[in-house]
This record gives sequence, C-alpha cells and structure tokens, in this order.
Amino acid sequence: MVTTQLKPSNHPLAEAIHRIETGEALLKDSPENVLEVVGILKSYGVVLDAYSKNLIYIAENQFLVLFPFFKYFNGDVTFSRLLKHWWHDRINFEYAEYCMKAMFWHGGGELDTYVDSPEFLEVVEQVVQAKFKGNLFMMSLHKAFPDFLPEQMRMMAYYSGLGQFWRIMADMFLSLSDLYDQGEIKKIPDVVQHVLDGLVAGANTPITYQVKVNEQTYDVIPKEANLTFLMDTAVPYVEAVFFRGTPFPGTISYNAQAYQIPYDQGMFTYGALYADPLPVGGAGIPPTLLMHDMRHFLPEYLHQLYRQSFRAEEDLLVQICVSFQKSMFCVTTAAIKGLAPYPMDTTDLIQQKANRAYLEKWMNRFTTSRILDVNQ
Repeated sequence: MVTTQLKPSNHPLAEAIHRIETGEALLKDSPENVLEVVGILKSYGVVLDAYSKNLIYIAENQFLVLFPFFKYFNGDVTFSRLLKHWWHDRINFEYAEYCMKAMFWHGGGELDTYVDSPEFLEVVEQVVQAKFKGNLFMMSLHKAFPDFLPEQMRMMAYYSGLGQFWRIMADMFLSLSDLYDQGEIKKIPDVVQHVLDGLVAGANTPITYQVKVNEQTYDVIPKEANLTFLMDTAVPYVEAVFFRGTPFPGTISYNAQAYQIPYDQGMFTYGALYADPLPVGGAGIPPTLLMHDMRHFLPEYLHQLYRQSFRAEEDLLVQICVSFQKSMFCVTTAAIKGLAPYPMDTTDLIQQKANRAYLEKWMNRFTTSRILDVNQ
C-alpha cells in the first residue's frame, strides 16, 4: 500500500519546519511571547517612523552634499535641537544608515541592478550638471573622478528605498499594536498573519525617487523602472539585515590574515537573527543604537514585564534585544510563507514536498541562528 502522507522531516530544525507547515511560526506560541513581540514591535514602529522620515529627507534634500552636517535635523535646525543632538538626547539615526549601507553593500533585487543601469546614470548626470552648474571645483572633481558623484546618488537611492520600505513597515507594526489592544491579536500566528497580510497588501507599491534642482524635478528612479516594495526592498532587506549584516567593529578582527571574516559575503551571519544579545551596550555594536531608541517608546505592559525579570532594568537593553529577535523571527516567518512556492495548508502531496524542500533550505541558514535560544 502506497502512503500519500508526507513523512516527518529529518532536518535538525525539523520542529520549526513542522510548526510552519501546521500554521504556526519559527517562534513558539505563548501569551508571554505574544506580549513581548507586539510590545516591542509597537516601540519599533515608532522608531521606524522617525527613521523613515529622516532617510527620505536626506535622499530628497541632502543629495550631493559632501558634508551634510545637519542631515539628522530634517530641515529644522535650532540651537536647542543642536544641544540635544550633541547630548545624544535624540533618535539614533546612525542605525538607519547602518541598515541602509548593509543593503547597499549586499545588494539584491532590481534596485541593485537599476542603480547601475544607463538610464539611472543618464538622469544622475543631468542632476549633477544642474546642481553644480558654474561650480568650477565640483565640475573639475566630477571630471577627474567620474564615478564619485554617481556613487553618491546610488547611495541616495538606497536612502530613499529603505525609507519607503520602513514607511510601510512602521504603519504595519503600529496597526498590529492597535489590534492587540482591541483584543484581536491573541496568538503568534495572528502576528505572523498580520505581517503577511501587510506584505501582500504593499507588495506592488512602487519604489520611486525624485529630486528637485532649481525648481526642476528629476526622476532618478521613475515609476517606469517597475521597482516594487516586496521584491526590491523587503526581500533584499531581510537578506542584508536579518541574515548577513556586517561584522561589528571591536568584536572581530578585520585583518585578512586573521581569517575571522568569511571570504564570501554570502556566508556572512552577522544579521539580527544571529547576533548575541549580551554585547548590546558595547562600543561599536550598531544594534545598541536601536535598542536605546526603542527603550524610550516601550509600552507599559512590556516595561513591567522587564521589571519583573531577575535583573529588573539592569540589563534592559539585553532584554529588549531578545524581544526584538523574537519579533524578527515572526517577521521572517511571514516572509518565508509569502515567498513559498505553494500555500502551507495545501493537501497536494507534490506541493507539500516542494514546500518541504523550500523550508529545509531555509532551515539550513537557521542552524547557527538564535532560533533555539528564543524558543527556550
């Protein structure tokens, strides 16, 4: 007798595979996990709102500015804000730039392809000529180093692209919090479904980028480029920030002879799903900036949970980091489900086998992640 039932997986992370196949998530469902994930995503949504606005402001107003001293002020430069900036009583926009540079370096998606296209370079040349018309120094610099200013505009395209991506994600996380407050989000699968619905709804949102010089608008990334939210910003972001990341200065040697950094950037595992929460707070650890930002906007119910822990608020940033990693495993689950070849609830054996192979390929990347730690 031939069986038509899919056999259990033999993968080391088979439990996680089976959870996804049965409608659950990489993160186990529990009331405390739901509270942590929704609470931290509410805080993250507030921070992403600020990050998004600043990245878009920089892309639209600080392009081709060699020394953008006031790029974090969103055009509102006052003495009091300057003092707060120097005192670091502010959002750490440096972390947003860290994520942007990780995306820019790792590439992926059609955005990466388009910024090297003749169409992009043609418009960039028009922008350069218009912005520096009559500026002998800058035009001489452009002539001597013709790739310098186009590279700056490539980076501005990523400022804008990431800003637009985070705009959608911020709204998604804040609406998740509202639904939780209304009693409509009760389980981790509810969180995953909300994120998945948001990704699907925004999937085809165009990613465009315009700049204005002397009242004339230039379409650096026109709508006709057909760049979209999901495949050209969301997927490359997950790859660059969740998985690959970049080595943290001060924690690893950049000396090539030390062989502490993989020779292939595709082998990098410095992303949010792998990072050890304990170094958070140390010098040179970019996520520290994000944890500092999120601590200002924690909902009271989550802050109270942290106060009840063994160390109370003495290791607050570490606790925030652990909650954040839990939430990112939920977001990653939504991305995995959304990109799967077939629906996870399919009853067709061939489709189930295709999904199983797809999930096992993903799990190969999770073997050294913190998936087991967050599920303890």
